[in-house]
Order: sequence, then C-alpha cells, then structure tokens
Amino acid sequence: MSPLISKRIPVVGLTGGIATGKSTIPVIDADVLAREVVQPGTKGLTQIVAYFGSEVLFPDGTLDRKKLGAIIFNNEVKRKKLNSIIHPAVSRAILWNVFWCWMRGEKLCVVDVPLLIEGGLWKWMGKVVVVYCSADIQLQRLMMRDNSSREDASARLNSQLPITQKVEYADIVLDNSGTLQDLEQQVRLCLVKLERTAGWSWRLSWFFPPFALVSALWTLGWRSAKRLRQRSRRPLEGI
Repeated sequence: MSPLISKRIPVVGLTGGIATGKSTIPVIDADVLAREVVQPGTKGLTQIVAYFGSEVLFPDGTLDRKKLGAIIFNNEVKRKKLNSIIHPAVSRAILWNVFWCWMRGEKLCVVDVPLLIEGGLWKWMGKVVVVYCSADIQLQRLMMRDNSSREDASARLNSQLPITQKVEYADIVLDNSGTLQDLEQQVRLCLVKLERTAGWSWRLSWFFPPFALVSALWTLGWRSAKRLRQRSRRPLEGI
C-alpha cells in the first residue's frame, strides 16, 4: 500500500477482532476482498488453478474453499504459495478502496485485516488498533462459534501470531474480554480519539500532497524505530 495514500486520508488498521460502528465510517474488510480476488475470471483464481489443479473448483467454476483449505492445512509450502497469490491481490484491492475513500473526501477509514501484522500491512497504517482478549477466552469463543473441538480450535489459534504479540504493534488496544456493551463503549471512545487525531492534517494533505508524503515517510520511520526498540528490550525482560 502506498504510504502517500494512507496519509492523505487517515487509515486505521484493525486486527484481532471484528469492527463495530461500521455505519459511521467506511470499513474495508480484507475477508470480503479475499473472496472477490478469487472469483471466476480473476487472475487470482487462474493462478490458484495453475498450481493446485482444477480439482479445487466446483462444477460451476467457483473456488472450493473447503477442499483448498484441506490441501494447505498441514503443508507449509503450499500454504505459502497460496498466500503469495492471495496477499498481493488483496493488498492491491485495499489500496484501491482506500484511494476511493480519499476521493470521496472521507475523514477516516478502517481497514479490517485479521492478518494485518503477519502480512506486514501494519507498516502502512496511520494507526493500528488491536482488539484483545485472553487466550482462554479466545479459545472458548472459537470453539463455540465454529462448534469445534478444543484440539481443532487450538490448532487454528496456534497457526496465527499470538494476540499478546499483536498488542505490541498497537497504537490503541480494545479489550474484548467483557460484554458487547463494554466493547461498544470502547469503540466510541476510540473513534472520538481517532477523529481528534486526524484533526486538520487530512485537509492539509488533500490540498498540499507533499505534506502527505513527508508525513508518510515520518510514520514509516517511526514505526520501524518503534519495532527495533521493542526487540532490543525483549532480552532484558527475562533478566
């Protein structure tokens, strides 16, 4: 994603949970885009069939996600190959959607990406918001949502970056350990904070694009420095 675009309009990367308040600000859902980029006739689906074979298709030509998931579940090489096809296509779609938000003059937009940290997109976000709950609560919710066993749910969680590590990348953390009402209150306060942070700078970026470029380079450098500081502190934490 272009850092210039992410500074012309304040872009908020959301991960670790599902966004709320979607009627008040535009939300770009990476899960929805991931389905769109593998529709029949797309370059993404063509690449998938070329590598995995036509057996991953339904008779009508659409992608059989369950069959493809079974193929890559315990095969890291094939999983990485699939990611190398899907992730660039989703990133381009996100950029295009952010651009249209900017064209419409939106003050703020949210990019909802479950693998925001793992995929590296966090670097291009103006702010990173992580929705957090404890590992035990996360496991119980996943088992209840998917009606899955503890073993299956644990395997899915273990395939992702632990939520405690995602928190290290966050500018804002929303605690989703309580009730939905508690989370909604946090989201409202978060939106107020984000809109206040956007302030007048988004208007300046619109009318004076060089300001957006300078701000973007500063943000990218600041995030890189922040990660280096966090990594340098880790060995000391165990002493």
